[in-house]
Amino acid sequence: MVNIHQLLNHLIDTEQELCESDFLAPCVRQGCLRARMNGRVYTFNLKGWPFEGWGVFRPATFETATLVMAANSPQVEQYLTSLPAFRLRLVYRLQNRSWLAYPSNEADARRRLGQVKPLVVHLVSDGVAFDQIIARWDGNAFWFEQLDRQANVEIAPYLRQSLTDGIWPDQLCTKGLTLETRTAYSLAIQQIPDFATEKQDEHRLHKVLKTGGGHWQHFQNQADVWTVHWTTADGEYHTNDIAKNDLTVMSAGICLSDRDRNVDLPSLVNVMT
Repeated sequence: MVNIHQLLNHLIDTEQELCESDFLAPCVRQGCLRARMNGRVYTFNLKGWPFEGWGVFRPATFETATLVMAANSPQVEQYLTSLPAFRLRLVYRLQNRSWLAYPSNEADARRRLGQVKPLVVHLVSDGVAFDQIIARWDGNAFWFEQLDRQANVEIAPYLRQSLTDGIWPDQLCTKGLTLETRTAYSLAIQQIPDFATEKQDEHRLHKVLKTGGGHWQHFQNQADVWTVHWTTADGEYHTNDIAKNDLTVMSAGICLSDRDRNVDLPSLVNVMT
């Protein structure tokens, strides 16, 4: 039979010890801190100014803690090396130093986590979109450790440029591309407003102009019309209003004997050329 007085005294001693002890922990902006002592996990709210990073904290009460100092690299390294490592690919920043990422090996993630899904990685201090990283899992959250030195260094720049160029996932083509990489790229596309519509329009105009020997520059999107800026093969610059539905010319910029509407963009390119 448990002696209630002994149990209470043990809890009081543990909590007193906790309040007199500093602890190392990661801290996310507007998040909470956790410390384990004698098998129990304690949760604290950070008291004082906003802080995000690895720090050494001291309990002020049983519910709040204050920052003593920022943790140094050896302290952080010792903390992280005790946790299991995962290879992930950064997708896009969520807020501050937290990023959405995707497992670089779905089979490994399914085996160790029980499922495959996009993951949130906190305190990312290095890397940009599509970089492959090593993150550590504490059973509740993923924490950035370092860039993955074993990753193919050509993949991330290729994906970033492809995103800028409006390339679709099924159009990606480079050495070392994996299913997981395409999935990460697809996730990045989903968070870009109007990526699908705008990039499809851009691709359509670019293809039409290229077929006729012209070079697409840029365009303005209006209700039923595109204002297309392009150049001929010899560099002559043109601007034309083109109907979206059938690519007919609304304004050719040259005399077509009032037959502008009977000419489409491919024909106009041939005429200009």
